[in-house]
Amino acid sequence: MSPTPVLPRSYLFVPGDRPERFAKALASGADAVVLDLEDAVAPSVKAAARAAAAQALASGDPRWVLRLNDAASPEFAFDLALLQAVPAPALMLPKAEDAGVIARLHAACPQAALLPLVESARGVLAAGALAAAPGVQRLVFGTLDYALDLGLEGPLAGSLGLDLPAALLALASRAAGIGAPVAGVTPALDDEAQLRADFDRARALGYTAKLCIDPRQVAPVHALLQPSAEEQAWAQRVVQAAEAAHATGAVQLDGRMVDRPVIERARRLLARTVP
Repeated sequence: MSPTPVLPRSYLFVPGDRPERFAKALASGADAVVLDLEDAVAPSVKAAARAAAAQALASGDPRWVLRLNDAASPEFAFDLALLQAVPAPALMLPKAEDAGVIARLHAACPQAALLPLVESARGVLAAGALAAAPGVQRLVFGTLDYALDLGLEGPLAGSLGLDLPAALLALASRAAGIGAPVAGVTPALDDEAQLRADFDRARALGYTAKLCIDPRQVAPVHALLQPSAEEQAWAQRVVQAAEAAHATGAVQLDGRMVDRPVIERARRLLARTVP
């Protein structure tokens, strides 16, 4: 059995029509860099953005993700033509609502990991089908567009209004056996406390990655996913006790019984540890 791939923790957006920013984005420490052909690019420069993205993709860097225009856009056909010439390691499809579109994209680009970007009520309700579609690596929650679609307002709109759809995406991902979903952006660039609060809430719902719109957001996201020294020490002791006892079930540690779910949690904590 091949090892489970380590999925990115951070996805940093860079506008496709700003090639002078590409190198800085790659040097930011982000696990993945999203070349954006959609919202960040004006219609008048879509062709120029595709040309710049094609040149970047030709470098073969595995960190590139290409965010396409949505399938209903006339630009989508041009995006697919680009991918026939220069493949991308991963593709992010905005406004994902139809698993059939995902299947067609997979047939056109079978080598690419697919990241459906769920941004609407229809997308959330189709999350199970999207997660189970061929080629899908993980779902991405487009929180800003979702909030707009639902008309979420008030001081709790950014938390309470997003909890149910966020949980549904996490449940659909787990049921389909794909990677945990990616949390949406935090627009406040200079508010690390808000970034941490947003991601803490997403992590509590099962998310293990986040979209970033500024290089300054990358390091805090990675830090939040890194187990503390105390958690690492605890996890090491649990795993060592289980291995010493050749346990497949419960073991005893410090006078307490530690059963299989706790042992598995300890192993997952250690797997998330970055030296």
